[in-house]
Parts: sequence; structure tokens; C-alpha cells
Amino acid sequence: MRSLVFVVTEDWFFASHFLPLARAAVAMGLSVAVVTRVRDHRAAIEATGARVVPLEAERSSLNPMAAGYAAGQLAAILKALKADIVHCIALRAILVGGTAAAMANVPARVFALTGLGLIGARQDRVGGLARTALRHLIRGALASRRTRFLFENPDDARALGLDPADTAVTIVGGAGVDPAVYTPAPLPQQPPLRVALAARMLWSKGVDVAVEAVRLARGRGAPVELSLYGAPDASNRRAIPGETLRGWSRDGVAWQGASGDVAGAYAAHHVACLPSRGGEGLPRTLLEAAACGRALLTTDVPGCRDLVRDGIEGLVVPPDNPEALAGALARLAADPGLVAGLGQAARARILSGGFTEAAVAAAVCGIYRELLA
Repeated sequence: MRSLVFVVTEDWFFASHFLPLARAAVAMGLSVAVVTRVRDHRAAIEATGARVVPLEAERSSLNPMAAGYAAGQLAAILKALKADIVHCIALRAILVGGTAAAMANVPARVFALTGLGLIGARQDRVGGLARTALRHLIRGALASRRTRFLFENPDDARALGLDPADTAVTIVGGAGVDPAVYTPAPLPQQPPLRVALAARMLWSKGVDVAVEAVRLARGRGAPVELSLYGAPDASNRRAIPGETLRGWSRDGVAWQGASGDVAGAYAAHHVACLPSRGGEGLPRTLLEAAACGRALLTTDVPGCRDLVRDGIEGLVVPPDNPEALAGALARLAADPGLVAGLGQAARARILSGGFTEAAVAAAVCGIYRELLA
């Protein structure tokens, strides 16, 4: 039996985004293993038929010695599993997993970039230098002639010096979404316009921009309410402290904490808002909201703008601009018909645009078949 090994830093990330892909690979007849830092999601991953192999590697650490040690451990794991394909998910896993695959002499590699994070968002000299270094690593030292690249938007491919039309490059609809699970519910009554922001509570997601925009819109008489769904990510340096989130919870803004029912949260709201500052792949929260038939309000950054076309599925405003976001909120609050129409178009976009879990799995399994041929 041919062996596929996923490399991902955190078990929760694999469990929240990639279980359908593991199931599809198992259904292909592959022996599937997931090498990750194990915390609370082993059972969910194993339920797909995949094996879970623990590897402790802090995703926030940039220490080259720590990364090199993790790569050595991972190389031994790949040899023991007799890996035929190594599928590395997200930037750090690509750096560690690509090194380990070279050490273990596994030429069939899939590098899946789920966003460039702060490196992609920074437009200064430091960001440019970091992207240049990544370009040389990911396309050079870590790649083989049988490496395939998965991106969630074409901008990230170009940032690494790759042509999105290259046969080694595949652009997928993020992790995809199941439209049978995330389904439209009747819109609540307006006013007020109820807006949901469901994401990890990070500064990079523009949560503070959304809060400020709601304050501005309400100050000008627009009936808008904002619900924040999500928890601070303790291992992320860009996490917003809980104290700050609690302090924002007044005057039409309410932090609800993490939600186990995202579809239910969207059912109680009219609009999904993600005013990202950049670095996204293709945000799953926007996919889920679109499948739920909700109007989308986001920023003109890679990933977000690849799903949301301004005036069709939602409204797109410049990043880090509370004034522009407040204007968009006021426009939506004044036009329930527009809100409904955008939501209907968002649902249609999911069904026809390659953004379902089935479409993403089919594209990725096609890459596996090519590499195993």
C-alpha cells in the first residue's frame, strides 16, 4: 500500500480544515499518517482512518536549531513510515517537512501554502527580504523535480516567484466547505444590521478595525451590532488579549468567545465581516458564511478578494481603514434587499466556484495520482 504523510504543526488546524482530505486519501486506498503536535484532536483525525504520529514542534518558533532538530526527527519518522508522498501544510511545516523529505530521500512532495501570514502582509523592506528568502528556499533547496505547490490564491504563488498557470502549481478553494452542513437560514429582521466576525482573535484579522468601524457607523445613526466569535490564540504573538476583547464589549459590540456552532451563529446574523490586514490564504470563515448565504464584508487583500467580488457576493474595502468599513456597514444597514441579494450570490459562488470540500479534495487527490503514477 502506498503511503501518504501529512505534516502539520498543530492537530487542531488539521482537524478544523483537512479531515475531508484525509478521508478522500484513505478512500483512494492510501495508507495515511498525520505527523503533528498532538493535543486534543487525535480522535477526530483517527476517525478518518489516518494514523496520528506525534511530533513536538512549536509553530511560533523561528529558532533554526529547533527547526533543524524537528526536521531530523521527522526524517526518521518518514523513513519508518516508508512515505511515498509528503504533504506539508502551512509555512513552518513546509520548511521543516521539506528539509525532512530531502533527508529521507522522499522526492514526491506537496507544499500547501495556507497563507503568508505576517510575511505576506508586510509591504516594507523586511517583508520583501523575507519573501525573497522563502522563494529561494521553497522553490530551491526544499523542492525536488517532483514537488507540487498548492496555493489558496494566485497572489501567494506570485509572491514566491511561481506562475499560477504552471503545471506544478494548483490553486484550490481554500480547505473547502461542505454546503450540506453550512446551509442558508432565513435572515433575521432588520433593523438592526447584525454583523458576525468569526475568527481567531488576532490583530492581523482586523478585529480592532471592525470594532472601530461599528462605533463610527453607530455614531452616525446606522443601526449596526457586531458579535465577535473566537478565542485568542495563546501561541500566536498577534493574539488580542482577553482583557481587550472584554473592554470592547459595549455600545453594540459583544465578544461571545469561541463558538461550537458557526452555522448557528451566522443564522442569527445578516453579514459576515473579516477586515483582514493580509497574509490570508483563503479564510475558511468567509467560505462558511458564504455557504450559509450571508453577505460578506471584507478587505482588498489576497484570498479575501479572490472569493468576494465587490458588489456581487459582498463589499470589499481597503484594509486597515475603519472609515471605509463604517461606510460599507451603513450602506448595508440601509438596504436589506442588497444584503439578501449578496448572500444569495455568495451561496451560489460556493456551489459553482470550486470552493466545496469535494472540489478541493478532487483536485488534491488528482495531484496524488500524478505523483504516484
